Amino acid sequence: MASGKIRVLVVDDSASVRQAMKEVLEQDSEIEVIATAADPFAAARYIQQEVPDVITLDVEMPRMDGITFLRKLMQQCPVPVVMCSSLTEEGTETLMQALEAGAVDVILKPPMGVADHLIEAREMIRQTVKAAAKARVSELKAKSPSSEVEKKLTADAMLPPPTGKAMSRTTEMVVCIGASTGGTEALRTVLEALPANAPGIVIVQHMPEKFTKAFARRLNTLCQVSVKEAENGDTVMRGHVLIAPGGRHTLLDRQGARYVVSVREGPLVSRHRPSVDVLFRSAARSAGSNAVGVIMTGMGDDGARGLLEMKEAGARTIAQDEATSVVFGMPKEAIARGAAERIVPLGSIARELVRATVR
Repeated sequence: MASGKIRVLVVDDSASVRQAMKEVLEQDSEIEVIATAADPFAAARYIQQEVPDVITLDVEMPRMDGITFLRKLMQQCPVPVVMCSSLTEEGTETLMQALEAGAVDVILKPPMGVADHLIEAREMIRQTVKAAAKARVSELKAKSPSSEVEKKLTADAMLPPPTGKAMSRTTEMVVCIGASTGGTEALRTVLEALPANAPGIVIVQHMPEKFTKAFARRLNTLCQVSVKEAENGDTVMRGHVLIAPGGRHTLLDRQGARYVVSVREGPLVSRHRPSVDVLFRSAARSAGSNAVGVIMTGMGDDGARGLLEMKEAGARTIAQDEATSVVFGMPKEAIARGAAERIVPLGSIARELVRATVR
């Protein structure tokens, strides 16, 4: 990044999408779209001349699909890649394959012909690309704010801070996990290592709407624990993992001696919905010392404040270490605030959270 800007190559067969993506990205003074390409062959020719910092890559293109190109790219010239797709149920499984093949993240294409396209969607695209620029692609293989950007809200927008009163212990513990960039494969590593009787888990992974359902479905085929996208009122129970649905906040509530999740509409918190801070604060309020909080790879600071609130409420807290994080933003911020009791590598998180729930 000699110019100081993040150099982006946009690859999409639609000229209108290429232009829209270029305009969205270059509204951020830290991003420069150095070229656009209509297909992977044109993109490959450009990369031979200049390797970009980030590539945004369409899934469906003529002559070669995006997944095939991604796999070739990861083998020959690893570059952080953000996959782009329209919001369709059918496309979510393909995007899961892209993440497994080494894509850093997924974003939704900006809709065409919509003059008042949501500010938060444009900002999310730019933040995703900026996060990708910081990603360590090797780990995936095993801002200058616009005047349009809304104020960054805290979890206060969804629920008040914890009272500070100690929560009485129950016979069951609950685990809350937050992750963002690089988190899809990191979470897979953690969940695959858990025994079938692992404590109940609620996860916020920053992903667009509908992708979380495909993500949960994919994990459910790979893990001993049962994994599903969270629905309002679901009980958090041993051997089950609930993934917060994209586009809505997920909170932990206590009903007697059991825990349930509340899935709610609400504003962006820490510029995300679902927000890790919202989940963690709800755990601090509803579970206290009956909870374990885990913060993993991701850009930004979502979850750092909430993890500290969990710790102050008596919960055990864990952060992923820098060496195994694709982006060491969220864990770093939590550690800096003194929120993490334990800092461990990715391969040790499953064992650590099981140990933390044994009484």
